[in-house]
This record gives sequence, C-alpha cells and structure tokens, in this order.
Amino acid sequence: MLSLKEKDSPIVRKLLDAGCCARCVLRFCCVGVTLHPPHPLSFKYSLSFLSEADGEQSHGAAEQTQTEDPPCKKLKLDSAPVGQDGSSEASAAHTEPNVQSEICVACLGVLQDFCDLSYTKQYSIMFYCFLLCIREKSMCLDKEDVVQVKDAFKWAIQGMVGKELGTPVLTNSLFEVSVGFTHPETEADCHFLATTCSDCFKPTKNKAVSALWCSHFLHYPCPPVRPASKCTPLDTTCLHTSVFIAGRYNKFSRELPQTPWVIDGERRMEGSVEELIADPLLSSFRADGFNFSSSGREDVDVRTLGNGRPFAMELLNPHRAKFNGAEVRQLQEVINASSDKIRVRDLQIVTRDAMGRMKEGEEEKTKSYSALIWTKKAITNSDLDFIANIKELKIDQKTPLRVLHRRPLAVRQRVIHSMSASYLDTHHFRLQLHTQAGTYIKEFVHGDFGRTKPNLCALMESEVDILELDVEDSVYVPLPTTLDDL
Repeated sequence: MLSLKEKDSPIVRKLLDAGCCARCVLRFCCVGVTLHPPHPLSFKYSLSFLSEADGEQSHGAAEQTQTEDPPCKKLKLDSAPVGQDGSSEASAAHTEPNVQSEICVACLGVLQDFCDLSYTKQYSIMFYCFLLCIREKSMCLDKEDVVQVKDAFKWAIQGMVGKELGTPVLTNSLFEVSVGFTHPETEADCHFLATTCSDCFKPTKNKAVSALWCSHFLHYPCPPVRPASKCTPLDTTCLHTSVFIAGRYNKFSRELPQTPWVIDGERRMEGSVEELIADPLLSSFRADGFNFSSSGREDVDVRTLGNGRPFAMELLNPHRAKFNGAEVRQLQEVINASSDKIRVRDLQIVTRDAMGRMKEGEEEKTKSYSALIWTKKAITNSDLDFIANIKELKIDQKTPLRVLHRRPLAVRQRVIHSMSASYLDTHHFRLQLHTQAGTYIKEFVHGDFGRTKPNLCALMESEVDILELDVEDSVYVPLPTTLDDL
C-alpha cells in the first residue's frame, strides 16, 4: 500500500487512541513505502490523513459525557473476560494509572526522536556505501505482515543517513551500521515467561506462549499503557567487512622473526616482519586489528631473498576501505622506507577467496635454498662432485627437536629434487638445494641426532653443520599477482 485510504479511518483512530505515533500507525496499516524518504508526497499525504483523523477523534472525545468510559479504557473492558460477579478480570488484574505522555506505546519512541538528521552526524568513517541494521528484542506473534519497528526505523532514517554522508544505501554493502536501543521501563515485561514455563526455554516462542494460560497475560493490557520514558540508544556499532591485502616480502636480517617472538610471556626480540608490514597498513586503513598469514615461514636467522615469500593480511573493521592502485603503491613505498630489514613487493588488495588459495597445494610447492656448510673433515673440490648427481632423494624427517614443543610428533616424507655444491675452502662450501616445500633444511644437513634419514652427514661420511641459510626462490603460488616493479 502506498498511502492510507478512507477505509483505514477507523483503524487509524483506534491506533491513535491507543497511543501510537504516526509512523507506527502507518506500519500497522501496512503502509511501508511511504515511510521511505524517497516518497515525500505520499508521506505528507499520510501525515495529513493522520492529522485529520486525530482532529476528529479529539472532537468526538470532547462531546462524550463524563460518565462514559474513555475510549482506551472502554476498548480494554470490551475485550476483557467478565467474571461471575460481572466485574472485569482485566480491570481487577491491572490497576495502573494511565501515564500521560507523548511516547508511542508501540515503538517506545524509536520512530519518533531517533529518525533525525542529528542522529546521523556522530561518526567520521570513510566508505562508499553502507547497510543499516537495527536489533530488536521483542515478542511478535500476530500479524506477521505488519511492518516491524526495525524496518520502519531503517526506511525512515537510512535515506537521511545516505543523503547526509553522500553515499548510497545497498543491502549488500560491506559497511554495516547497527543501532541498538534499550527501554528499562518495559524490559521486564516478558520475564514472567521464563518463570512460568521454564521448561519451554529455549524452544521457539510460539511453543512457549502456547503453554501459557490467558490469565497470565491479563496483567499486561493490550494496547499497553503509555510509557513514562522513551527508548534510549544503547549503542551504535559501525562494522566494515574485513579488507584483505596480499604481497611478497623479502627479509634481509638474521635477527628478525616473522611474527613476534614471545616465550613464556617474555619477548625475546624486538620487531618482526609481521609488525613492520602491519603498522603502516593499520594506520592507513584505520583498522581495529589484523590477522597475518604467509605461505610457510622462515627461522629468525634465515633470510628470504629472490621473489620473496607470499603473504596476506586481513584488516579487521577498517574505517577506510577503498584505495586505488596508486595509493596502494604508495603504501608499499612507506613500508619499504620504514626499515632496511624487509622489502615488500606486489602489494595489492585481494578477496577472501584469493587469500584462501595461498594455502592450497602445500605438498606440491617447491623452494630453492642456499646454505653455507661447515665440515669437520678437510675436503677438496672433488669431494663435492657426487652431490650434483643426487636427484629426487626421498628423506624421512621426524618432527625436529627444536619445534617439538609446538608441533605434533610425526614422520614426514620429503623430497630433495636436486643439489649442487660450490667449494670455498677445506672446511666450507656452499650448498644449493631445490626441495619440496616443508623440508627442514637444517635437519637434513646435520641429521638432528639421526631423526632425519638420510642426511648430509651420512652422505659425506663426515660431521657437517649449517652456518647460514637463505631462501633464494620462494614457492610459486598464483597469489599475489606479479606487478610491475616500482
């Protein structure tokens, strides 16, 4: 229905007499569209109709005799059951005086004072569209086609909010504004349900009500008396869907962990790759927090070179969510200028699904490493020739002792696809490895007390150890897309 009709006049008078506001009259008459600001002519016509009905009701009330019951009270008496002595059970059960106020008995003031432009100017958040929600905790069993208070509130205010902020209102918007109201005066009205039929909670409200007697409801008249106070805004929550940003990072320091290194509540090292990347992003996106993930991780003393390690970051509830390509490249420059310990490339905003693909196919990924090896036994260049002939070497690795406190004990089979060695001196050489992702390189070199078999010690028949390790070419994954270098 677009507007009120003459046939609605009796209903309108009853609702006005019961203490409903103009917007509640419209929604009980199933007039939903006129509540929306884009239809000002229909809304003005409806308000004019309500004013005329209200005027006729006031004129009729003045002509009533003093002995006649007021319409509101008479309506309650007519609908109440009558006892054997002729008295009304409802009047006996409910003797509260009628409160004289202008507060709507149906919406408790939500659709009266809160649908105002002044209510939309309290937050400074940058976005390009939004979705307005209102939480309503109320029992509604009858007339499901009646426009609900929360819907009427949204229709009435979201147009003003959008106009004030200069943004469209979209039901699939990534930015959501939730408004909650509280009304202490009536919040205990439904508490008797829990005490009267405790066995019914928490089933559906229809089952709970069906287990009650009509006498239980006589203490709560219909329509209710006017409340003495209106609803007050409990909270207004602005929540934007997470923004996901991905890229690749190089780590040049051997004293920088990937994530904050905290043991037994004590921080062991200052800074981390995660924090160096996150700090500029948090300040630019004005996010409440973040979640960091990457395709694998390197030890604190391992450098990540080559194309870099893929990473992704979820920025929680960003207050600014839209950045163009130039602005993202500028953010990348800010990160790279903040420290000489890391460098970020291919920074870009991605979707949640794209972020999830970063973890796909872990077993099929490969990595290339460069390691500085020490040997206890003196070696010559010819002693290293056999290493280049080793192809597709399968090894069994028990969970390393150094990570056993945070990983379950298991035996993992990995593959060393190829190796090559460069002689440096009688006790040092550089080892190049191309391996399956997830291979513990340090343990493959020194054997981890025999927990990795075979290992380089066994292959060279000498005690060897690893002095330095670099990730030279990280795993290939489709995320993030390679971008042109700055």
